[in-house]
Amino acid sequence: MPSPADAAPPTPALVDDLGFGYSPAAPPRRVVSLVPSLTEAIAVSAPQLLVGATDWCLHPAGLRVTRVRGTKNPDLRAIEALAPDLVVCNQEENRELDVRRLRAAGIAVWVTRIETLDQAFTSLDRLFTVALGTPRPAWLDAAEAVWAEPATGPRRRAVIPIWRDPWMVVGPGTFTADLLDRLGYDNVFGGIPTSGSEGSLDRYPHVEVTDILATAPDLVILPDEPYVFTADDGPEAFDGISTVLVRGRDLTWYGPSLVAARAELLGWLARVR
Repeated sequence: MPSPADAAPPTPALVDDLGFGYSPAAPPRRVVSLVPSLTEAIAVSAPQLLVGATDWCLHPAGLRVTRVRGTKNPDLRAIEALAPDLVVCNQEENRELDVRRLRAAGIAVWVTRIETLDQAFTSLDRLFTVALGTPRPAWLDAAEAVWAEPATGPRRRAVIPIWRDPWMVVGPGTFTADLLDRLGYDNVFGGIPTSGSEGSLDRYPHVEVTDILATAPDLVILPDEPYVFTADDGPEAFDGISTVLVRGRDLTWYGPSLVAARAELLGWLARVR
């Protein structure tokens, strides 16, 4: 019989991006994702693991898994019925209440926190190599290389509305704001104080069109998600200011789409320089 000194140390708990640990008996084999970006990442890299996803998880095309409603209102009973080894969430996309309820039901949850591109690369690496126990995806290396390239040309000032009626824009401390900076654009709403929360910044400020116009941006970037801006719905509000319509997932998704997103966005932005 080996002595205590010879015994193998206990397996340390795995810790997610928010510092919450859990100790799986084995690498997960049944995974539910409540984040569209992460659903695509898992489906592309380890499709055999994915058994459930939200109704909003539309990529990759033809994904066939059990649907468990939305990111903000997941069907917890449906998730529990899938008997997942792990549920993947995101601090911004999903509600803390749902994470707590899943854990109370005995379901392991891995929560990601992604507010910059560098955080995305680190978080995605940990998701696969630590939480899922799979190799680091090749597309992650490709994405890091693409976004390491410096921005070229003079910097310009831009605003990214994400909703209207009421109008909301991308503020500071967000993944999209960091991505915009990497493209060579300054976010004109990069420092909006939150009313009633002294010293903090509103990550998605509510504004009026007059507030946007007052900043005199060089460009208004209109994505097709979460609000679906179109040629007939959005540009007319910004008479005299250049506008460009882009794919929302190129601005907000962290996953395999990052490999092509930079070139896609720069292509659209170059048309209005």
